[in-house]
Amino acid sequence: MNAQEHVIYVHGLWMSGGEGLLLRHRLARELGATVHAFAYSAVTHGMEEISEQLRRFVAAIDPPRVHFVGHSLGGLVIYRFLERFPAQPPGRVVFLGSPCVASRAAVQASQSRFVSALMGRSVAEELLTPRERRWRFDRPLGIIAGSYSFGFGQFLAGFEEDSDGTVAVSETRLPGASDHIVVPVSHLGMLVSVRVARETARFLRYGHFSLA
Repeated sequence: MNAQEHVIYVHGLWMSGGEGLLLRHRLARELGATVHAFAYSAVTHGMEEISEQLRRFVAAIDPPRVHFVGHSLGGLVIYRFLERFPAQPPGRVVFLGSPCVASRAAVQASQSRFVSALMGRSVAEELLTPRERRWRFDRPLGIIAGSYSFGFGQFLAGFEEDSDGTVAVSETRLPGASDHIVVPVSHLGMLVSVRVARETARFLRYGHFSLA
C-alpha cells in the first residue's frame, strides 16, 4: 500500500474515535496508508443520517482507494453505508467485534429505560431485533471476533459460549464474509492488541488473515 490508499476507522457505541488511536497508528505504520477516524453520534442520529454523514466524509477525502475498519456498532454503520451508497472507490473492509445479528447484551440492556435512552436510535434500529444480514457488496470483508470474556455485557447476556465480554463469537458471523478469525481479546482490548492490528493490516493488504 501507499499514501494513495486511505483507511477509515468507524468507532462503536459511546465512543468518539479517540479510543482507536493506537490501532490507527499501527495501521498507518503497517500499511503506509493515510488513516482517518469518522466520528458520529449513535445516540442522537439514526443509521440513515449516519450513513449520509459517512458518504460526505468519504467524498471530502476523495480517495482513489479506500478501506473501512469498523469496531462494534461501527461495522454496522459501514454495512448500512455500503447498502445505501455502494458506488465507492475499491478497497476492503474489516469488522472488529461487530454484532452482525441482534446483540443479546444490547437487548438485555434495553430493558432498563435509562440505559435504553442512552443507547439511542441507531442501536434500536440495528441491534434489538434479529437481522438476516448477508455481505453482498463488491469488496472483501474480514471479521475478527474476540474470545476473552471481559466486559459488562458478559453479566447482561450471560453468554454460554465464547465471547469478547460484550459480543458473542456467533453474533459476529456474517454470511458472505471472506474470512473470519477468533482472537483471545476482549471487546475493547482488540483496539490495543498488536495481533489484531497486524491481522487487520494483513486483510486490508491481501484479502485474508494469517490465522487459521
